[in-house]
Amino acid sequence: MLPLLMLFSSIRNAFSSDELGLEILNISLPTTLALAADPIASLIDTAFIGHIGPVELAAVGVSIAIFNQISKITIIPLVSVTTSLVAEEDAVDEQNQQSEREMLMKVSNEDVKLDVHDHAEKAGNSSSANVGRVAKLDHDKSYIPSASSGIVIGGLLGVLQALFLIFTAKPMLSYMGVDSNSPMFKPAQQYLTLRSFGAPAVIISMAIQGVFRGIKDTKTPLYATVMGDVTNIILDPLLMFVLRLGVNGAAISHIISQYLIAIMLLWSLMKQVVLLPPSIQDFRFGKILKNGFLLLIKVASATFCVTLSTSLAARKGSTTMAAFQICLQIWMATSLLADGLAVAAQAIIASAFARDDYKKVIASASRVLQLGLILGLVLSVLLLSLLPFASRLFTNDINVLQLISIGIPYVAATQPINALAFVFDGVNYGASDFTYSAYSMIMVALVSILSLYMLSSSLGFTGIWIALLIYMTLRIFAGFWRIGTGSGPWSFLKENSVELQ
Repeated sequence: MLPLLMLFSSIRNAFSSDELGLEILNISLPTTLALAADPIASLIDTAFIGHIGPVELAAVGVSIAIFNQISKITIIPLVSVTTSLVAEEDAVDEQNQQSEREMLMKVSNEDVKLDVHDHAEKAGNSSSANVGRVAKLDHDKSYIPSASSGIVIGGLLGVLQALFLIFTAKPMLSYMGVDSNSPMFKPAQQYLTLRSFGAPAVIISMAIQGVFRGIKDTKTPLYATVMGDVTNIILDPLLMFVLRLGVNGAAISHIISQYLIAIMLLWSLMKQVVLLPPSIQDFRFGKILKNGFLLLIKVASATFCVTLSTSLAARKGSTTMAAFQICLQIWMATSLLADGLAVAAQAIIASAFARDDYKKVIASASRVLQLGLILGLVLSVLLLSLLPFASRLFTNDINVLQLISIGIPYVAATQPINALAFVFDGVNYGASDFTYSAYSMIMVALVSILSLYMLSSSLGFTGIWIALLIYMTLRIFAGFWRIGTGSGPWSFLKENSVELQ
């Protein structure tokens, strides 16, 4: 397991401000803030809705779970594959531009070496022209075919998801344990149906974010996301309480914010990347769909586990569901902070693989995993300290608060495990190890589903959280196993272990 030991060597240098450290920071920090913005907006939504009543809170919780989990099935494969392909193509594009610049400068130097007495004017003109061409290269838009391909696929998937959710809202809610006789059914159906109209904007904006991540520009998505989420927060109380639209107002405000984000991102991307390839043959639909299908298998397996846990909580009543929804929102919101590191790992490692720079691959993987572990430990301490007091921001119901207090230790204790699991995903996506990611998740899901059924029936609310702990632990084991054994794209770790140390 020598390759595995290499990942955590020199952990004391995890915060070094060297070139790699700054590159990780410049990518991960804006990504983390952008990823945190949306869950924070959802938490604010939850806080507003919680003051309407526990039934509405539970109803919206079920609807959000359905929408988010269905969205993840399409978003994560699309964004992950787009990020890796764009990073690879951008690295190749940079190499090509560098080669062309070197060639032009070489021609310029040769021109200058001409007989200065007989050809002085000719040499000067030629040199100036070539230098002008070199300068122009630096201001051209990047040509990245996977960018436009990902956006087109995202638009189609968004429309399909909207239609699917609109026409299957009732059976989906029934599957989640909310039948037509439940007081949760009407507000849940209204919220889910309305929220579905924002699906195209959500998926398109995430596809564009995948492009920005691939070109290592994570600041632009941050600005757009913050603007959209601030709009959502402002509209929430206005539509919900002033106009008295209730849970429908929360859904409408979210739709408006998502379309605003999509428009802002598309406008910014058009300034940096060529979005219209010369011909249909230049699109990368086949490659995106092939790798996307593999990740679809993974995400569907992971999504089923989380959705099943929500369904099992909903079947135990509105009080249990309300408490579980609050705990789950906090669990996911904090855990997703590690996705900033995962995105940095994916973009940097994909570029390094494209250049065959294996030293940077292992250095990047090692650094982000170390930072992920540290982040998880910090989050554990913060949540364990603050959640007992902060839970009252979401509800005043005594029974709900009592159940939340039971879930807090599990939410806090799992943070290091969650952080490492998410970072491992980014590392393996950067290596384009999509096949292993898909099939290993199937095995993890099978064990986790069995655990959820067994533990929820015997231990109730507590059993669901123990099963989720098992689920995330198995995901870490799968990540450690692939790199630790030096198999697949990581075979270079065994072949060059001495050189890479």
